[in-house]
Amino acid sequence: MNTVRKNSLMAWFLASRPKTLSGAVLPVALGIALAYTDGVGKMLPAVLCVLFALVMQVAANFINDLFDFLKGTDGEDRLGPERACAQGWITPSAMKIGIALTIVLAGGIGLALLWQTFLSRCSEAWWLVGLGVACIVFAFLYTTLLSYCGMGDVLVWVFFGFVPVCGTYYVQAGNICSHALWLSAAVGLVVDTLLVLNNYRDRDTDRMSGKHTLISVLGERFGRYYYLAVGMLGVVCLVPVAVDGAWGVMIGALYLLPHITTWRTMTRIFSGKALNKVLALTSRNMMIFGILVVVGLILSQIGH
Repeated sequence: MNTVRKNSLMAWFLASRPKTLSGAVLPVALGIALAYTDGVGKMLPAVLCVLFALVMQVAANFINDLFDFLKGTDGEDRLGPERACAQGWITPSAMKIGIALTIVLAGGIGLALLWQTFLSRCSEAWWLVGLGVACIVFAFLYTTLLSYCGMGDVLVWVFFGFVPVCGTYYVQAGNICSHALWLSAAVGLVVDTLLVLNNYRDRDTDRMSGKHTLISVLGERFGRYYYLAVGMLGVVCLVPVAVDGAWGVMIGALYLLPHITTWRTMTRIFSGKALNKVLALTSRNMMIFGILVVVGLILSQIGH
């Protein structure tokens, strides 16, 4: 990858971390699927939600790339995938411009989404402005502060679970139902396994650089079972949705098969760059979970 030209399109493509974008789209897709199976789905707000999630994820990746580089977190002992600023693919000044542009673009999409919501229902939608601002603030604070003090796991659960699922459902339905809340909790936990694995891999380098994740503080043994438990808890959160009539979502429990297999692979590899393979498997498992739950929602609707 050292042949990447500085500030080229390829450099920006790599900096966007395309492999991470599924984590942004998955919760939105569940919110869309739930809205459509409830008979309240709307195409334009749904598309705008997907675009907002994608652009905000790219912005967050740019922010993470720049500030980890400035903090010296992405040193030569880095175990994860290569980063654009650290590799010299993108200059810090260019990355700052990229961050500004993606934030402005996300803001524009957010305003269009707000306008669509007002057209369909409402003076009640002003809280979406606060939600959009919170997403932008989260993107900055996560990398610069909060991920260094053990808050990452909770914040990923909220901003990759409740915010996208409930937000996407609301802009279509005009309300937030209990199913949206439980699905938010479920998908937020499943997406969290990606962060847990990342922190498990980086536990030693995080400790040396002063980054206090739960795993760098509580140790490898905790991290090992934490990864397993978080995925299992995600499936448990599907149970209230199934009991309340959407029985098909329990197909999502099949996610546990690849999740447990991946966990065994993780414990066998134990440490080092080889865990990047497990990162890819975890991302795949996440998508499997999302597809299964969407199929389950559709089957539940057909069964009514």
